[in-house]
Amino acid sequence: MRSFIAVLIALTVAGCGDTILNVPTQPTPNASTTPNVPILGRHTIAFRVTGNSNGARVRYSTPIDGLSQLTTTLPYNATFQTNSDSMFLSLEGTPLSYPIAINNPFFSIQIVVDGYLFREATSAEFLLNTLSVNGTWRQ
Repeated sequence: MRSFIAVLIALTVAGCGDTILNVPTQPTPNASTTPNVPILGRHTIAFRVTGNSNGARVRYSTPIDGLSQLTTTLPYNATFQTNSDSMFLSLEGTPLSYPIAINNPFFSIQIVVDGYLFREATSAEFLLNTLSVNGTWRQ
Protein backbone atom coordinates (compact mmCIF):
# COMPACT_ATOMS: atom_id res chain seq x y z
CA MET A 1 0.00 0.00 0.00
CA ARG A 2 2.90 2.32 0.81
CA SER A 3 4.39 1.76 -2.64
CA PHE A 4 1.07 2.65 -4.25
CA ILE A 5 0.89 5.93 -2.30
CA ALA A 6 4.52 6.68 -3.15
CA VAL A 7 3.85 6.11 -6.87
CA LEU A 8 0.73 8.28 -6.69
CA ILE A 9 2.64 11.12 -5.03
CA ALA A 10 5.48 10.79 -7.55
CA LEU A 11 3.05 11.02 -10.46
CA THR A 12 1.33 14.04 -8.94
CA VAL A 13 4.63 15.88 -8.39
CA ALA A 14 5.89 14.93 -11.87
CA GLY A 15 2.71 16.33 -13.41
CA CYS A 16 3.32 19.73 -11.87
CA GLY A 17 5.32 22.09 -13.98
CA ASP A 18 5.22 25.44 -15.63
CA THR A 19 1.77 26.64 -16.63
CA ILE A 20 1.79 28.40 -19.96
CA LEU A 21 -0.97 30.90 -20.64
CA ASN A 22 -1.39 32.11 -24.19
CA VAL A 23 -3.14 35.43 -23.93
CA PRO A 24 -4.09 36.85 -27.34
CA THR A 25 -2.90 40.38 -28.01
CA GLN A 26 -4.95 40.85 -31.18
CA PRO A 27 -8.08 39.36 -32.77
CA THR A 28 -7.76 36.06 -34.58
CA PRO A 29 -7.82 36.56 -38.36
CA ASN A 30 -10.86 35.24 -40.21
CA ALA A 31 -10.04 31.81 -41.63
CA SER A 32 -12.65 32.06 -44.38
CA THR A 33 -11.55 33.99 -47.45
CA THR A 34 -14.74 33.45 -49.47
CA PRO A 35 -17.74 35.69 -48.84
CA ASN A 36 -21.10 34.21 -47.84
CA VAL A 37 -22.74 34.34 -51.25
CA PRO A 38 -25.73 32.07 -51.94
CA ILE A 39 -25.09 29.38 -54.51
CA LEU A 40 -26.75 30.30 -57.79
CA GLY A 41 -29.22 27.74 -59.07
CA ARG A 42 -29.69 26.12 -55.64
CA HIS A 43 -33.34 25.49 -54.76
CA THR A 44 -34.91 24.33 -51.49
CA ILE A 45 -37.96 22.07 -51.74
CA ALA A 46 -40.09 21.25 -48.69
CA PHE A 47 -42.87 18.70 -48.24
CA ARG A 48 -45.16 19.76 -45.36
CA VAL A 49 -48.01 17.86 -43.71
CA THR A 50 -50.00 19.59 -40.95
CA GLY A 51 -53.31 19.17 -39.17
CA ASN A 52 -54.93 18.10 -35.94
CA SER A 53 -55.09 14.35 -36.62
CA ASN A 54 -53.29 11.84 -34.41
CA GLY A 55 -50.79 11.12 -37.18
CA ALA A 56 -50.51 10.54 -40.90
CA ARG A 57 -49.25 8.21 -43.59
CA VAL A 58 -47.04 10.26 -45.90
CA ARG A 59 -45.68 9.39 -49.36
CA TYR A 60 -43.54 11.71 -51.41
CA SER A 61 -41.34 11.23 -54.43
CA THR A 62 -38.48 13.10 -56.02
CA PRO A 63 -36.09 12.21 -58.83
CA ILE A 64 -33.24 12.35 -56.31
CA ASP A 65 -34.59 10.09 -53.51
CA GLY A 66 -37.29 8.13 -55.32
CA LEU A 67 -40.39 7.19 -53.33
CA SER A 68 -40.39 7.68 -49.54
CA GLN A 69 -43.19 6.31 -47.34
CA LEU A 70 -43.60 6.77 -43.60
CA THR A 71 -46.08 6.98 -40.78
CA THR A 72 -45.48 9.97 -38.53
CA THR A 73 -46.95 12.46 -36.07
CA LEU A 74 -47.87 15.95 -37.17
CA PRO A 75 -46.54 18.39 -38.17
CA TYR A 76 -44.13 16.74 -40.62
CA ASN A 77 -41.58 18.58 -42.75
CA ALA A 78 -39.04 17.07 -45.18
CA THR A 79 -36.63 19.39 -46.98
CA PHE A 80 -33.98 18.86 -49.62
CA GLN A 81 -31.92 21.01 -51.95
CA THR A 82 -31.28 20.64 -55.66
CA ASN A 83 -29.55 22.41 -58.53
CA SER A 84 -32.12 21.19 -61.07
CA ASP A 85 -34.19 23.75 -63.01
CA SER A 86 -37.24 21.47 -63.31
CA MET A 87 -38.44 18.46 -61.37
CA PHE A 88 -41.56 16.31 -60.97
CA LEU A 89 -42.72 16.42 -57.34
CA SER A 90 -45.42 14.32 -55.69
CA LEU A 91 -46.88 14.31 -52.14
CA GLU A 92 -49.69 12.23 -50.61
CA GLY A 93 -51.01 12.25 -47.07
CA THR A 94 -53.66 10.24 -45.23
CA PRO A 95 -54.75 11.10 -41.68
CA LEU A 96 -54.69 8.07 -39.36
CA SER A 97 -57.45 9.19 -36.97
CA TYR A 98 -58.77 12.23 -35.14
CA PRO A 99 -59.04 12.62 -31.35
CA ILE A 100 -62.55 12.34 -29.90
CA ALA A 101 -62.48 15.91 -28.57
CA ILE A 102 -61.91 17.45 -32.04
CA ASN A 103 -64.95 19.29 -33.42
CA ASN A 104 -63.25 20.81 -36.47
CA PRO A 105 -60.87 18.38 -38.14
CA PHE A 106 -58.17 19.82 -40.36
CA PHE A 107 -55.55 18.17 -42.58
CA SER A 108 -53.26 19.87 -45.09
CA ILE A 109 -50.39 18.88 -47.40
CA GLN A 110 -48.11 21.35 -49.18
CA ILE A 111 -45.13 21.41 -51.53
CA VAL A 112 -43.10 24.59 -51.04
CA VAL A 113 -40.27 25.59 -53.39
CA ASP A 114 -37.86 28.35 -52.31
CA GLY A 115 -40.41 29.61 -49.77
CA TYR A 116 -43.25 29.84 -52.30
CA LEU A 117 -46.26 27.54 -52.24
CA PHE A 118 -46.17 25.25 -55.29
CA ARG A 119 -49.07 22.83 -54.58
CA GLU A 120 -51.54 22.45 -51.69
CA ALA A 121 -54.53 20.31 -50.72
CA THR A 122 -56.64 20.55 -47.56
CA SER A 123 -59.47 18.64 -45.94
CA ALA A 124 -61.87 19.64 -43.16
CA GLU A 125 -63.88 16.46 -42.64
CA PHE A 126 -63.70 13.35 -40.46
CA LEU A 127 -63.29 11.03 -43.44
CA LEU A 128 -59.79 9.56 -43.62
CA ASN A 129 -59.35 10.22 -47.33
CA THR A 130 -55.95 10.51 -48.97
CA LEU A 131 -54.95 13.97 -50.19
CA SER A 132 -52.62 14.11 -53.17
CA VAL A 133 -50.75 16.88 -54.98
CA ASN A 134 -48.17 16.66 -57.73
CA GLY A 135 -46.73 18.57 -60.64
CA THR A 136 -43.64 19.46 -62.59
CA TRP A 137 -41.90 22.43 -61.03
CA ARG A 138 -39.95 24.64 -63.40
CA GLN A 139 -37.80 27.61 -62.51
